[in-house]
Amino acid sequence: MSKYHETAEEVSQATEGYVLQQTMLRIKDPKVSVDFYQNVLGMTLLGKYDFPTMKFSLYFLGYEQEIPEGDDKTKTEWVFKRPALIELTHNWGSENDENFPGYHNGNEDPRGFGHIGISVPDVYAACERFAKYDVEFVKKPDDGSMKGLAFIKDPDGYWIEVLSAEGITEIILSQ
Repeated sequence: MSKYHETAEEVSQATEGYVLQQTMLRIKDPKVSVDFYQNVLGMTLLGKYDFPTMKFSLYFLGYEQEIPEGDDKTKTEWVFKRPALIELTHNWGSENDENFPGYHNGNEDPRGFGHIGISVPDVYAACERFAKYDVEFVKKPDDGSMKGLAFIKDPDGYWIEVLSAEGITEIILSQ
């Protein structure tokens, strides 16, 4: 029994228009990380926002094909209405700090955050391309018992699951 006291219809009405908008990852060097997400994963930089008094920048990337015309307010509101974006957060200076240990990727103890997932038409073709760019693999498509999906690491060590809708459906339905 849920501790929340609304019917499914009340929940649906109350949350109409909600969208999972972003997952935030902290990054050491925006030049390296933004380059990876744009040129290895094919995302588009939709918006960059600097906060000089707090010394950090936000980079929003996603698979949108076109960015609308308009003033800063229109463009910013558009970015924050997009579903499923990656927000890369850069705290200024980390890229030049030789003693900076990096961020916890969630896959070592204590475990927490695990990974983001990218659906691609062909996992094997995507992985051939990633290998060409010396992307680090956690799992190649034919490793382990779950065939046809892979895990790679981004420049900050975050895991990215690479899957296809057909392949993951086959895995799930075979269980």
